Amino acid sequence: MTSGGSTELLGVMEYIVFTFAVAIILALILGQEVYNAKKRERNFIKNLYTQYGVLPPKKYNSDTMYHVDSYYKRHKAAGQIDDITWNDLELTQLWKLLNYTYSASGEEYLYYILRQTRRSENELLHQENIVSFFQEHENERVRIQCRMHELGYTGKYSLYDYLENLDYLDNRSNKKAYFCNLLFIALIALIPVNVSMALLALACLVIYNIMSYFRERNEIEPYIISFAYLSRLIAISKKITKIEVAPCTDEWKQMREYTDKLSFLQRGSVWMFMPRGTAGTGNPLELILDYLRMLFHIDLILFNIKLSRLREHVQDVDGLIGIIGQIESSIAIGAFRKAIGSYCIPEFYDNDLVMEDIYHPFLTDPVKNSMVVRQGVLLTGSNASGKSTFLKTVAVNAIMAQTIHTCTASAFKTSFFDIYSSMALRDDLQSGESYYIVEIKALKRILDAANEKNRKVLCFVDEVLRGTNTVERIAASTQILKALYNLGCICFAATHDIELTELLNGLYENFHFEESIQEGDILFPYRLLEGPASTRNAIKLLDVIGYDRRIIERSVEQADQFIKTGVWQMT
Repeated sequence: MTSGGSTELLGVMEYIVFTFAVAIILALILGQEVYNAKKRERNFIKNLYTQYGVLPPKKYNSDTMYHVDSYYKRHKAAGQIDDITWNDLELTQLWKLLNYTYSASGEEYLYYILRQTRRSENELLHQENIVSFFQEHENERVRIQCRMHELGYTGKYSLYDYLENLDYLDNRSNKKAYFCNLLFIALIALIPVNVSMALLALACLVIYNIMSYFRERNEIEPYIISFAYLSRLIAISKKITKIEVAPCTDEWKQMREYTDKLSFLQRGSVWMFMPRGTAGTGNPLELILDYLRMLFHIDLILFNIKLSRLREHVQDVDGLIGIIGQIESSIAIGAFRKAIGSYCIPEFYDNDLVMEDIYHPFLTDPVKNSMVVRQGVLLTGSNASGKSTFLKTVAVNAIMAQTIHTCTASAFKTSFFDIYSSMALRDDLQSGESYYIVEIKALKRILDAANEKNRKVLCFVDEVLRGTNTVERIAASTQILKALYNLGCICFAATHDIELTELLNGLYENFHFEESIQEGDILFPYRLLEGPASTRNAIKLLDVIGYDRRIIERSVEQADQFIKTGVWQMT
């Protein structure tokens, strides 16, 4: 063998060794990625078994809160919890306590559930069957939670933001992309004829295609993300329907119908987007596909084809999201029950409102109270004694009863209500409305609801008409509360105006909270007592805080004089 041949053979061997080494390195990198992914999955599954009832760590930034109400907004209906009541009762915090979900669909549907007070016990019982199933069958629960984790989130915007904006995208054509791809073939065929001209034309075409690709891709990037989520949604739905969940036979049947109609979204999906978890990892396959997309606009072509078809199937997507969200929300409800420990399943009937050992779900060391309500309730008591917290306790539990079929009490018997509140109002600076205007509008909406036929209203009012003077407040409060009673509304009202307990005697039942003073300090036991309040503590609190004794003494003297004479006098 000549020295030239040996050199050539050596070069070939070096090339083979180099190629083999690169292949080994790539294989090791891919193997490490697969190993790490499997390890994360094993740890996640282990936590699902061992940390049931422990909230997964979540960051609630403005992006999350921006889209969490998207499903609810698309399914608004009469009788849902309105914005005033939602904000009064801080129900976003309740949603966070319940948010054991791992997908955007689960989060959004859970929010919707908390605003969707049910009117059918059968509907609640069906939900209860699903919740109970997952409480009792942890293997099935974990399998579905793994699938929901695989589904994941949509980013800053909800899927509905993209679906509702599909019509804003122009009717997109693939003619230019098809022409450029045919031109590629023609120029490659021209290489044997004229190499330099063909290569120059190919270089120009490559530059043009890459530049136009990024321009068009940026325009539709958010929609590509939504298509990726839809593709995962369909794939996950198919996997979930293979899990045997006895109460979900009808849901599984519906899901199969939806996925059959939407299966076109999955075809060719690898050309539109990499599978979740591989993007941005440096995966060689990802890099190769990226270059092919830029050169031939494959993902843009597929997007335009699928876009026209998706516009015809928005309702099918909505139906699929609803079922997926319902299932994951049911798992979240069970986890919430596990976390709080002490809860009951509400009972529905048309008689008295019965609460035993009721407490607020936000409190870590609550004082529990019991009461039976036959008509409206007037709640009196000193400052900071627990009136507002108790109103919120009853209101939140009434909503939980009709939404998640779970109450923080040992027993809760109720009817089906439309639930309203007027509690944590404030001046509306944007409209220039004073507190009093905001308050009377909030009360008017409750009266309007109670006036409608076939509506049974339960409402909660904290400090009726606190935004005006004493004389007019007592007069107007009396008539508003009387009107609510006459309309059949069950109203819980907290007030400092003890006069209302006499004026509304026979219409409203009286309960109160009171304080105790020990060693110069005021203590609040937060125990609900029957009858109107008989003590005041506003001036006593001034004393406890350390106000000047002369202010305290003259305040007591002036108040005592008014109680005796009914006339205010300067002392």
